[in-house]
Amino acid sequence: MSWSGFTKNVGRATTKVMMKTGHVEKTNDRDYEVEERRFKSMEGAAYKVQAEAKGYLDSLRAMTAAQMRLAETIDAFYGDAGTKDGVSRSYKKAVEDLDAETIKALDGPFRTTVLEPISRFCGYFADVNECIKKRNNKQLDYDNLRAKVKKLVEKPDKDATKLPRAEKEAEQAKMVYEQLNEQLHQELPQLIDLRVPYLDPSFEALVKIQMRFSAEAYSRMAQVQQYLEPQTREEYASGQMDQSVEGILQQIRDLSICGTV
Repeated sequence: MSWSGFTKNVGRATTKVMMKTGHVEKTNDRDYEVEERRFKSMEGAAYKVQAEAKGYLDSLRAMTAAQMRLAETIDAFYGDAGTKDGVSRSYKKAVEDLDAETIKALDGPFRTTVLEPISRFCGYFADVNECIKKRNNKQLDYDNLRAKVKKLVEKPDKDATKLPRAEKEAEQAKMVYEQLNEQLHQELPQLIDLRVPYLDPSFEALVKIQMRFSAEAYSRMAQVQQYLEPQTREEYASGQMDQSVEGILQQIRDLSICGTV
């Protein structure tokens, strides 16, 4: 930071303190302040959407990875029994296909149609915040110069040129501040309104990707059903699965090595 920039920052910090103590009157623009708060709210929401969208993709990967580990464990647990009826192997194959084909096929489109557009939208916030910061700094400069003019009017200086010079500087500062203030006042609402038509296609893509993943997962899991015992499917459909499981548990308890459980 240059010496000039350093002294400006110190001067602005001093002006803020003097505003709090009532020695410098602050310029207020309620309409602008409303729009700035709306922008800050949208900014926070957009960053959250970006984070949650990335989290969704990460969760899909984590879920399919967990399914694969579970499928391998179940296959090992079934052992030869799973080989004979094919149920554990078919489940393992379905999960592997879901990870190898569906998830990997959705990764690219999800990044292109959802993550990247959201990231580009969020990328504009740094420039907007820089404009807001500049506007606020120019407001502090203007208010500080107004306070100097007021002080010279109330208590004239021996140097008669100080007042007109201060008035000129205050007028120039006012022009710069009002130009930035008006620009933000006009363009912040436009940016906020554009968020919906900009992100609508990404939202539509997100829904379609979720639909495809759910449909693919259902289709692959449905194929596993053919390897289940027909009686098992019927008991599940009729709500008698608990009774069947309890019967098997009783058989286990009847074993002498499990009799104390």
